[in-house]
Amino acid sequence: MTDRMTLQVLANHARAAAENMGHTLQRTAHSAFVKETQDFTVMLMDRIGETFAVPMDLGATWYPGLSYAPAIEMIEDYRPGDVAFTNDPYSCHVATHAPDTHLWKPVFHEDEIVAWTGGHIHNTDMGGAVPASLSRSLTEIHQEGLRFPPMKLVEEGRFNAQLLRIMETNVRKPALNIGDIKALVGALTTGERKVQAMIERFGKDGFLSGVAALKDQAEAQARRLLRGIPDGDYAFADYADEDSDFANPCRLKLTLRIRDDEAELDFTGSDPQLGSSLNVPSGGNPRHTMLLVGVYYVLYTLDPQLLLNSGLTRPFRCITPEGSVLNPQEPAAVGMRSLTCARLRSVIFGAFSQAIPDRMPAAPAGNNCIVNVMTRDERTRKTVIAAVNPVVGGGGGMPFRDGTNGSGADAAYLANTPIEITETEVPVEYVRYGLVRDSGGAGHWRGGLATEMAFRVFAPDTRITARNRDRSRFRPWGVLGGRAAGLAGMSVNAGTADERRLGSADTAILQPGDVLSVSSAGGGGRGDPFTRDPARVLADVRRGYVSSEAAREAYGVVIADGVVDAEATAELRARAVRHEQHFHFGPERDGYEAQWTEAAYDALTAILSALPVHWRFFAKTEIFRRMEGRRGAEGVHAAHEEACARFPELSEARLPMAAE
Repeated sequence: MTDRMTLQVLANHARAAAENMGHTLQRTAHSAFVKETQDFTVMLMDRIGETFAVPMDLGATWYPGLSYAPAIEMIEDYRPGDVAFTNDPYSCHVATHAPDTHLWKPVFHEDEIVAWTGGHIHNTDMGGAVPASLSRSLTEIHQEGLRFPPMKLVEEGRFNAQLLRIMETNVRKPALNIGDIKALVGALTTGERKVQAMIERFGKDGFLSGVAALKDQAEAQARRLLRGIPDGDYAFADYADEDSDFANPCRLKLTLRIRDDEAELDFTGSDPQLGSSLNVPSGGNPRHTMLLVGVYYVLYTLDPQLLLNSGLTRPFRCITPEGSVLNPQEPAAVGMRSLTCARLRSVIFGAFSQAIPDRMPAAPAGNNCIVNVMTRDERTRKTVIAAVNPVVGGGGGMPFRDGTNGSGADAAYLANTPIEITETEVPVEYVRYGLVRDSGGAGHWRGGLATEMAFRVFAPDTRITARNRDRSRFRPWGVLGGRAAGLAGMSVNAGTADERRLGSADTAILQPGDVLSVSSAGGGGRGDPFTRDPARVLADVRRGYVSSEAAREAYGVVIADGVVDAEATAELRARAVRHEQHFHFGPERDGYEAQWTEAAYDALTAILSALPVHWRFFAKTEIFRRMEGRRGAEGVHAAHEEACARFPELSEARLPMAAE
């Protein structure tokens, strides 16, 4: 199929088919997390399992480059009516944490598999150590719930009852899991019918050649965009707040190398695999879709007409050293990989910001906290487990407008659940749910505001898991004179004598009457805030987005009696101190990097890479313990020598490397 018009018609059919799948799933799902929050994906795949169509307006936007090929190949003898599934992050690196249950179904035409339909739902709970199965505190994959390697769930139209019984026995809310899985099976069947209709319209050969051409077209679009970016090496690093209970930052480092129409993303220098669950199980796949999500966002920003399919991944190659946080070895915990992926996107945005500064925004909030509640409903006398709402931060200031309030660019696919629905299904009472004043980074284009949610519980020992909490230590950065945004936070009974601030913790136990407050970070500002139109600042003050004090201090705008004092504003702005560097990180990161310089991290990387994988996180932790009063590469080497003196085995650990 070479005719451009016919190819566009096929692309429209494929997208519509994927969106029909999404609607089927959303309307028949059981859990609020799928039917309201929309943490799911659906897709159409070619004969080898590569994605060629996804919805544009439904579900997660992370997966247009996903290949099911490794999972498909682990099962033999597919027949019409079969549906396979897996949720095991280490079997084939399709599922990337245990609550994500991926299903795929063959589409036959005249006894030949011509396509696949597939997708995932995020199960409310898959068992394990904590309700909802996810916490950064977990240390190995076995704590994160029940895992199924790739196997058939449905055989020739009949569900495997034994598999469903195993799941029902091991998860906390089996009806939600089974209901959502059956809804996804229905969505795959919808996709199967749509593919058959496309084959009927275009013919088998026309359909197959057209699908291949769609992937080729996406590749050509990506290469054209890369050719428009200056060749060069662009380095950037960013941090997740804590790598484990030891409370050291988790660092991701990227060197983006662009050469003509190809790009290499080298993550050498990122932290070793962690003792917490922030690891991202990529399996070393150089085009794993989780590593490239930030790239999809950049490409789509540059060209909103882009075809979203696996062809986009072809010009890119990722380097993720084995045993690193982005390529861990089993049994490393991986449940909170979405937190690290948010920081991964920030790192990618930061590298591209240097390459094409006129077209990139400031940092989005980079945290999409999802709050799960396990409590007792006194009305029904039953235990309830539910995701009550995502708490998403603001988008970064854009090249030509302010960042989006309460909907950061890297988590905008998570839909809010109306308060009325949550209070009907979960025994909680909302106290606050809205935007946080002064949380967006100041800039010529202001960063989007953060979200705050607070609710009261009524039953004793109510357990809260607030996964993906981050940015309570390092702010989302501003660019081109714009300022970093406000920090995230979580507390119990804020403003009372019983207040407890929870730092970066993502679990809590509440008692009757306790109020949990969760706030996200804002988005970074873009451009000099002292050049922002005073009328825009005044409008922000009137809307409650910016306080009068912040208008004066951050923007140099004096507001008196509800109007701008033009003369005082001009005088104040004339004395203002501008930020000249490309990035503004805020005092927390500036202070941290005064000790942990680039040279210090280079020295740490060299030390850790010489060790066996299972020694690296231990060595990192021991070096961090000994860095007080030290800085730079010299401090790292001194701390390492001290650690080796305490643990002689640490220096000897290099010896077995050749045998591994």
